[in-house]
Amino acid sequence: MRLRIFTEPQQGASYETLLTVAKAAEALAFDAFFRSDHFLQMGGVDGLPGPTDAWITLAGLARETERIRLGTLMTAATFRHPGPLAISVAQVDQMSGGRVEFGFGAGWFAEEHSAYGIPFPTSARERFDRYEEQLAVITGLWSTPPGESFTYEGRHYRLADAPALPKPAQSPRPPVLVGGTGPKRTPRLAAAYADEYNVPFTGVEDTAAAYERTREAVRAAGRTAPMVYSAAQVLCVGRDDAEVARRAAAIGREVEELRTNGLAGSPAEVVDKIGRFAEIGTEAVYLQVLDLSDLDHLELVASEVAPQLR
Repeated sequence: MRLRIFTEPQQGASYETLLTVAKAAEALAFDAFFRSDHFLQMGGVDGLPGPTDAWITLAGLARETERIRLGTLMTAATFRHPGPLAISVAQVDQMSGGRVEFGFGAGWFAEEHSAYGIPFPTSARERFDRYEEQLAVITGLWSTPPGESFTYEGRHYRLADAPALPKPAQSPRPPVLVGGTGPKRTPRLAAAYADEYNVPFTGVEDTAAAYERTREAVRAAGRTAPMVYSAAQVLCVGRDDAEVARRAAAIGREVEELRTNGLAGSPAEVVDKIGRFAEIGTEAVYLQVLDLSDLDHLELVASEVAPQLR
């Protein structure tokens, strides 16, 4: 089981804070450092010092880390045009020496779009139509052989004789992650474009059902390439009940709610729940760390949880 650190900087984190967490995660041998891609805080916090851009952040981290993989859960298709986004991600992949993973979603948080003047199609169908075209464009640009051009004619995006440069360091492309629990279109898009399918913040039984829908889509598509199945869960681990309660309070959550809806409790409890995810085919767990000042939280997982999962 690969353990990956997943942060939510829109809740309040500077680049320096993210760098500190990423370096700690690398030193503690976590597999990856991921961040969300949002421009507005959620849940009543002040969000200070304000948002940071996901790909600018990852570009900086690419030059200041050495081993750890870097990515997004999830870059929003509504934020950027697919051609420039393909260029940005390919460049960060080069800057990292081939350590980037591209989590990509349709976009959903209307308020952050209105706050920063970003167009937001109110129809979910249109957002997914645009998202599907963006997946085709971005993966098409990356996979076009050097020296050849890429042309695409879609309803929303049209590219004419793009040189399809630069190329990512990873060949044919960085891993693409598609996630969510949509019953039909999400599994189909994952089967068509993704290397990894992620189910966020869902219990074991519902995660298993979502995996099965995607496995069926993979079979229906006649796909032979492997698919990685992963999950994201909020983290709240403590050496004793008092430490668990302190960490839950720090993120404004209740312990019992976190035990139900996340990975909470003692190291043994968390190992047991991760084991249940492993039984349904989960290969990687993204540990949502909400208190980025609590580096001891990461150390506890690295020393008392991770060794039991190897």
